[in-house]
Amino acid sequence: MRNFHFPGRSPVYGTQGMAATSHPLATLTAVEILRSGGNAVDAAIAASAVLCVVEPQSTGIGGDCFALYAPAGGEAVIALNGSGKAPAAAELAWYQAKDMTEIPLNTAHAVTIPGAIDAWSQLSGDYGRLAWRKLLQPAIRLAEQGYPVYPRVAYDWALHSEKLRQDENAARMLLIQGRAPRSGELHRQPELAATLRTIANQGRDGFYEGAIAADMVDYLRQRGGLHTLEDFARTHGDYVTPISTSYRGYEVLECPPNGQGLTALVMLNILSGFDLSQYEPLSTERLHLEAEAARLAYAVRDRAIADPAQAEIPVEELLSDDYAQQLRAKIHLDRAQPLSKSDFPTHADTIYLCVVDADGDAISFINSTFHGFGSGLVSPTGVVLQSRGSGFRLEAGHPNAIAPGKRPLHTIIPGMLRQKGQAVMPFGVMGGNYQPAGQVHLLTNLLDYGMDVQTALDHPRAFYYDNRCQLEQGIPQAAAEGLTALGYQVQYISHPHGGGQAIWIDQQTGMRVGGSDPRKDGCALGDG
Repeated sequence: MRNFHFPGRSPVYGTQGMAATSHPLATLTAVEILRSGGNAVDAAIAASAVLCVVEPQSTGIGGDCFALYAPAGGEAVIALNGSGKAPAAAELAWYQAKDMTEIPLNTAHAVTIPGAIDAWSQLSGDYGRLAWRKLLQPAIRLAEQGYPVYPRVAYDWALHSEKLRQDENAARMLLIQGRAPRSGELHRQPELAATLRTIANQGRDGFYEGAIAADMVDYLRQRGGLHTLEDFARTHGDYVTPISTSYRGYEVLECPPNGQGLTALVMLNILSGFDLSQYEPLSTERLHLEAEAARLAYAVRDRAIADPAQAEIPVEELLSDDYAQQLRAKIHLDRAQPLSKSDFPTHADTIYLCVVDADGDAISFINSTFHGFGSGLVSPTGVVLQSRGSGFRLEAGHPNAIAPGKRPLHTIIPGMLRQKGQAVMPFGVMGGNYQPAGQVHLLTNLLDYGMDVQTALDHPRAFYYDNRCQLEQGIPQAAAEGLTALGYQVQYISHPHGGGQAIWIDQQTGMRVGGSDPRKDGCALGDG
């Protein structure tokens, strides 16, 4: 139980449906969809569409989506990879001939084909209850009539003002007299509203074929892109088999590569050999062990994770007990280990949401345009285009090297916790590269330290990345000094690590217990 003398919030309880998102308007939309007869899938799609409007710095219909869906009754968890691919003309030699050593971020070359709308359409058609058109109406209304800009959204938006000024469409649609909207200001996106209405009326083909697709392709090709109408028309998400590991008596499920969920599972396998509970939650020892596990697991990510359709990834070996023991043996409790610096692009913008409906169906759902406002390019039809292509390597022989029709290493990862075959908690932690470490910190807070979901999300965070141990301001000075003594370069950061949502399902009582990260504007709401 939290200390009521200090600022904070209690977990949310509900006996029927529950939703947790990073924005109150999206959470309210999800609950309203549940109350109108929709299920968890319907509510997640409708909430994501709203977030594509009200959190344009974090997500959009020009981005990608992953989902884990656990139908009630202990059926197999369904995983959908809705990440887009490189254009068919994206040959590595083309970029090398232009002396590129990396994909430039704010260019058409960073734009992979958006996969989100197709993923939503597949989920809706295969598992939803309500008409597709109904799911997009709240987002259309907000884009057309306007929505208040919330404080965290305004904060992030302002950080990207200069980026948006570089593109005529972005500046016109997403800035007010050349500046970012302020907290509490009303903002409208009429072009996006019209595009969403077309998608609502025509389905996924209204986005991937016809005038909207032609608009995006023309816009990208004018800026040097290799995209074609055929690239958009052939886009489709794939149902895949989740990967998993065991931790403290629970099964932790993730989407397989090209996502980095494998990284979180490798971290958990390493930490399973340590008794974290013997250390205080904000102790040097606990933070050291998580940092060392992250450094090892992220090194695995950077050299091994790619599109499994075009690269061999030894997932079974990487999740084996023997491999975990090899990695664990490299950790020393009295010192930090030297490791090479990651060169994967740093970013921190995504949305994550989860929903549990009255029947017990649970969905873990994530949608993103990668960097803030993606590539910074916005089509004339109001679509913020993602920057996922910047995650490719331009290095011959690397598993994650760019290639025609290939998916890049992807950071967005929904999680699902199960016990005895039953879904216990859909969960996720946003924040780009931080996501695997964030998921592990959340799970260890819950399973090693017995925190409730809200306290576990509130808890201060540290992240070893870019050769620095980056500490939120809630980490005690004594812990920072202890990490420094172990050999870490310690840095207190100004921007918090990520954000997250989770819904715990008590299998004995049926009670849903929701939490939403205070680092964002969102909330959890229960029905009943």
